[in-house]
Amino acid sequence: MRRVFGVKKDKEPPPSVQDASDRINKRGDNVDDKIRKLDAELARYKEQIKKTRPGPAQEAVKARAMRVLKQKRMYEGQRDMLYNQTFNLDQVAFAAEGIKDAQQTMTALKSANKELKGMMKTVKIQEIDNLQDEMLDLMDVSNEIQESLGRSYNVPDDIDEDDLMGELDALEADMGFETEGDGVPSYLQPDKDSEFDSELNLPPAPTGHAPVPGGRTNVQADDELGLPAVPRASLRG
Repeated sequence: MRRVFGVKKDKEPPPSVQDASDRINKRGDNVDDKIRKLDAELARYKEQIKKTRPGPAQEAVKARAMRVLKQKRMYEGQRDMLYNQTFNLDQVAFAAEGIKDAQQTMTALKSANKELKGMMKTVKIQEIDNLQDEMLDLMDVSNEIQESLGRSYNVPDDIDEDDLMGELDALEADMGFETEGDGVPSYLQPDKDSEFDSELNLPPAPTGHAPVPGGRTNVQADDELGLPAVPRASLRG
């Protein structure tokens, strides 16, 4: 049966936008090569026309150049058409990529939405509020405990503050009476007549000038700094 009817051939998949764009770009490159060759030929004919005198020979060269110029115009039109097709395919490819990106974005958003819904089921606003209230109560209890532990055991509760204020005023009055003389308390002032000095009855300290035989004293002058002055040697003539 296969020999009679043959085998059914599988259909080839349609070309993608990228395949079509690559094929058109290849054709455009071939057209560009042909245009460059025609430009070189036109330049050669241009030089021949300059070198040829007016006449049948020059007209023949002009006719060849005109034919080449027409071919160049035709290839340029084809190249512009191919460029337009490539531009359209690029626009289609850009739109297709945008749609693919949108599909991926929608898929990611759906997945994130599903995950958030599952997470929100485990978190309840009422439980959070209750937890915050419990934390506030615990903080209040902690503060009360700290205040209770910080109480002093040495101060009795039956002390009258008025008595304390009276005692403080009396203490300030005593301090003011002691400091009336020199502004220094009496216990910090030095004694005027020291009993220790009177008992010793020591002689006055020497002045530092030694007596000289013959009844004269060797008195030496001091300079402006309070140091003994150096004696000057007498000059002999």
